[in-house]
Amino acid sequence: MFVTKEGNLLVNELAPRPHNSGHYTLDACDVSQFEALVRAVCGLPLKEPRLLTPCTMINLLGKHLERLNIQRLLTMPGIKLHLYGKKIAGPKRKMGHITILNYSKAEVDRIVNEVKELIGEDDAFGDIYNL
Repeated sequence: MFVTKEGNLLVNELAPRPHNSGHYTLDACDVSQFEALVRAVCGLPLKEPRLLTPCTMINLLGKHLERLNIQRLLTMPGIKLHLYGKKIAGPKRKMGHITILNYSKAEVDRIVNEVKELIGEDDAFGDIYNL
């Protein structure tokens, strides 16, 4: 959404649901986007989500998920794996995401590279969000 100089609101796109770019709130915030939506719909008090720890979220795309070494990934500290349970994996389809919690930028880069090695493909990732 954009606000013009005249104060008009221009809408480019709305997602009247939790959006993939906010999935990190499940692990790194005191209120997830899912809880915030329920609060809003049910008329409950709203609370501004607060980031509790630095995090990076990586979208997992397409058929590459079957190559992911989940056993190894789950032994890495500060890693949260979310798989969406989709039955069909198409190119660029978001199949899940990984949230990396509480690491320095250098450590996050190292972990991202390690996860890429576990999958074996560079195009297995969608957007990477650093917060």
